[in-house]
Amino acid sequence: MNEIIFLVEEDVEGGYNAKALGEAIFTQGADLEELRSNIRDAVRCHFEPVAKPKMIRLHFVSEEVFVA
Repeated sequence: MNEIIFLVEEDVEGGYNAKALGEAIFTQGADLEELRSNIRDAVRCHFEPVAKPKMIRLHFVSEEVFVA
């Protein structure tokens, strides 16, 4: 695997949540720096060293609600 993609959303209570597509990996962080660090750690723990993706892509998902 060359790449793994995480969907990143802001948490309603603050911080960020990240969920990997196609893998059972979920992590959180209080800010983007902590989130990136936690994602790296989660990927290292989830994969054997030879199977670990070479690249991690973050896809930021944003939802906006407004009155019509």
